[in-house]
Amino acid sequence: MKNTFLILFLLCFLIGCSDQKLTNKEIVTKYYNARNTANYNELKTFINDSITITAGDYIMPYTHDSFYEEFKWDSIFRTSYKIVELVEKNDQIIASVTSNSIRFEFLKNNPLVCQYKISFTSGKISKIESLECIGANWKIWQRKVDSLVSWVNANHPELDGFINDMTMNGAINYLKAIELYKKNKK
Repeated sequence: MKNTFLILFLLCFLIGCSDQKLTNKEIVTKYYNARNTANYNELKTFINDSITITAGDYIMPYTHDSFYEEFKWDSIFRTSYKIVELVEKNDQIIASVTSNSIRFEFLKNNPLVCQYKISFTSGKISKIESLECIGANWKIWQRKVDSLVSWVNANHPELDGFINDMTMNGAINYLKAIELYKKNKK
């Protein structure tokens, strides 16, 4: 009787401790929650050893270390994410996500609502492809970027290059440029 009890206890323990595999929708939800709370240690558990981000012609492959740099860059702008919809198609997720940030606000596209096709390898996110940003006004976006870059080059050349610097320091300089530009326009 004791042996039967011990075997049943061990069996229940092992079944209860088995890893529950997350669905792709759950992985995407947890990924965006981790981005929202700026928790990279949690976020990296949902991405593959390498992850590729694509937006138009822009294709950027990342390792965990280089993706951390992108994560820090984005967090400087205090970007928040809210999932609007998740649809599963052929083991991929089409995610509609609303993003708000200081940068998007300056570029007059806040919030930015975009759709992403998210692919998986071995149960982890391996690719995030930007499909479309609904309601985005890219002409205003580009006009604001051009105006900021021109103004910075003429008035604060020490910040030159911020627009292409995808490091945390680049994001800090981007914010400085925005603040100086706004202060000058008042």
